[in-house]
Amino acid sequence: MIYYLFHPLTLVTFFPLVGVVAILFLRAEQKNLARWIALVTSLVTFVFALIVLRYFNPADPNLQEVINLPWVQVSKWNINYHMGVDGLSILLLLLTALLTPISILSTWTAVEERVKDFMVFFLLLEMGMTGVFLAQDLFLFYVFWEFTLVPMYFLIGVWGGPRRMYAAIKFFLYTMAGSILMLLAILWLGITQGSFSVPELIAKGGIPGDMQLWLFLAFAAAFAIKVPMWPLHSWLPDAHVEAPTAGSVILAGVLLKMGTYGFLRFNLPLFPAAAVKLAPWMAGLAVIGILYGAAVSYAQQDVKKLVAYSSVSHLGFVMLGLFALNSQGIQGGILQMINHGLSTGALFLIVGMIYERRHTRDMDAFGGLWKVMPVYGALTLIVALSSMGLPGLNGFVGEFTILLGAWAAGGADGALRSVWFAGLSAIGVILAAVYILFMFQKLFLGPVTREENKNLRDLNWREIITLAPLLILIFWIGLYPKPFFTLIGPAVDQLVAAINAAAAAGLP
Repeated sequence: MIYYLFHPLTLVTFFPLVGVVAILFLRAEQKNLARWIALVTSLVTFVFALIVLRYFNPADPNLQEVINLPWVQVSKWNINYHMGVDGLSILLLLLTALLTPISILSTWTAVEERVKDFMVFFLLLEMGMTGVFLAQDLFLFYVFWEFTLVPMYFLIGVWGGPRRMYAAIKFFLYTMAGSILMLLAILWLGITQGSFSVPELIAKGGIPGDMQLWLFLAFAAAFAIKVPMWPLHSWLPDAHVEAPTAGSVILAGVLLKMGTYGFLRFNLPLFPAAAVKLAPWMAGLAVIGILYGAAVSYAQQDVKKLVAYSSVSHLGFVMLGLFALNSQGIQGGILQMINHGLSTGALFLIVGMIYERRHTRDMDAFGGLWKVMPVYGALTLIVALSSMGLPGLNGFVGEFTILLGAWAAGGADGALRSVWFAGLSAIGVILAAVYILFMFQKLFLGPVTREENKNLRDLNWREIITLAPLLILIFWIGLYPKPFFTLIGPAVDQLVAAINAAAAAGLP
C-alpha cells in the first residue's frame, strides 16, 4: 500500500493537496507566502510529471505505470482506484503540469484579493484535471470530471469580471447538463457489462450496435459541451471574458482538452462501430465550428473575446482530426490539443499583461504599441504567427497533419466528402490569418494615437519568464516534432486498428 501511495501517478495527481493544506494554515494577509507555496507545489508536481515521462516507454501502446486497487466494492459493483498513462494521455499530463505553474506565476500582481483562497482553488483544479487524464475506471473518471467544475466555478465567480456570476453559473450548468447524460451511460455500462474498468470494457467488447449509438451520444453530450463544439459553444466566450487571466489560460489550455480527450479515450475505443457510423456527422460539425469560430473572431472588438472564439475554430480542427479515424488525423488532433494549449494559453497571458497596464481590452484603445513596448510586440508576433499556423511554428505541424488525415478519411465511398471537409477546413486556416493579423495591426502597428499608451512599461523579467517555456515549445514542435509523434504514435496506431476492425464487422 505504501508503494502505491508514493507511486508516480498518485504523486503527480494528489501532490497539489500538500500545497492546499499548507496554504490553509496561512493567514489571509500572507499573500506572497501563499503565492510561493502554490508555485513551488506546482513546480514539484511538474517534476513528478517528468518522472512519469522518464519511465514511459513510447514503443509500448498499452497502459503503463498502472495502479489498480479495490476502492468501492458493493455487491457486483467493482469500482477501483485504477490509474494509468499511455500515448493518448502522456502529452496532456505534461501540458497540465506545465501550464499550472505558468498560470500561477501570471497572477503575481494580477490577483490581490483573497490570494490564499485563489491558490487553494487553483491547486485543487490541477488535481482534478490530472485525475481526468489518468483515470482508467469510469466511476473514478466521472468523480474527477465533476470535481473540476467546483474550483473553476469559484475562480470565475469570485475573481472574474463584472458579469462573473452569470458566466460562472452558465459554465457550471452547461457542463453539468451534459455530464448527467454521461453518468447514465456509465451506470448502464457498469451494470450490464459487470465492470467500470475502461481497458476491461474495451477488451471485452460485445456492446450491441444499437446501444453503441445511444451510449456514444450520451458520452458525446458531455464532451461536446466541454470542447466546445458548435452549436454548444455559447458558454465559452462568457467564461473566458469574465475569468481572471490565469483562469482563462487553464480553461483554454487544459479544461477544453478534457472534452477532446474524452472522445479519444472513451467514444472511439468503447463504441468504435458507432464512431465509424457517426464520423461524417462529427466531422461536419467540426468544419462548421472551424469556419464559424474564425468568422465570429474577426467581428470582435474585445481582444479576449476574439481569442475565446478562436478556440472554437482551433478545437474544430482537433475534432476533425479525431474523426478522420486514421493515424494521421488522430495524431495531428492530439498534437493540436497541445499546440492550442501553448499558443492560446500564451495569447491569454499576453492579453492579461496589457490589461494590467491599461484596464481595457478594446482594440480601439491601442495602436502603435510596438514603438512603446518592443519586447511585448515581438513576443506577441511570435505567438500570433504560431496561432495562425505559420510553417516553422507549432500550429502548422498540427493543422497540416490533421488536413492530411481529413483528406485521406472515408475510403473510396467517402473520398469526395473528405476532400470537401479538408478543403473547407483549409479556408479556416486562411480566415485565422485574417483575424489574427487584423488584431495585431490594430494593437501594435501605426502611430501611438492615445496619450495613455505613450508611457506604458515593457515586459518585466517575471512576465518574460512566464512566456518563455511556451515560446520554446512553440519553436520546438514547429521545427522538430518527431519526439512528440514518437510518444503518441504506437497508441494511436493500436486505436486505429481496433476502429478498423469494428468498421469491418459493421454496425447493425
